[in-house]
Amino acid sequence: MAEGIPVTRIEIPASRIAAIREAVRTTTHLGAGAEASRLARAEDAPAFFTFLSDPAVHAPIYSLPRPLTEANVLAFIEDHMAQREAGEGLLFVRDNGEGRILGYSDIQVWPHWAAGELGGALHPSQHRQGRGTRGAAESFTWMFEALHLDLICETASHENIATQRMLDGLGFARKGEVESTRSDGTTRASLVWEITRDDWFRLHPA
Repeated sequence: MAEGIPVTRIEIPASRIAAIREAVRTTTHLGAGAEASRLARAEDAPAFFTFLSDPAVHAPIYSLPRPLTEANVLAFIEDHMAQREAGEGLLFVRDNGEGRILGYSDIQVWPHWAAGELGGALHPSQHRQGRGTRGAAESFTWMFEALHLDLICETASHENIATQRMLDGLGFARKGEVESTRSDGTTRASLVWEITRDDWFRLHPA
């Protein structure tokens, strides 16, 4: 988890906080149609572990469990199930219909600030096809619309040039640097970006 995010913190009325929590609790899919991702389930742990075991997937992501074992992946899924019940987080996976996971999305929500963060990864077979940026943009739109958020805050390591370019290209504003703590207690410096609902839809009209 990264301390100090979101950088922008605007308190909202209790009625809106409740509505955001309820939206998180009742969500079952991210997106629509054949490309939609579904909520991760406990029985996904073996396939999810296989997916995450590829260094091309897990290396850039500080929020994944460490050490990376199937038991810890199961605990990661179960923790997100509890986050969903609290209205504060969601974990989605996208599979190929035959039990192979092709990608995942990890959404953290701060209901009291109407803010959220999107993390995740695609299988290497899905890279260099424009799916990462397109999928991220669709997910950001979905977060604003389905979860009723006002702000999205993103982080990336200094070494993660691809994500930096994507966030800059999508119009996110750089907000400095914070320290991110991995599940094993180790830390890394993370760059921070934010974008408001108004700026997102101004830059990315329907």
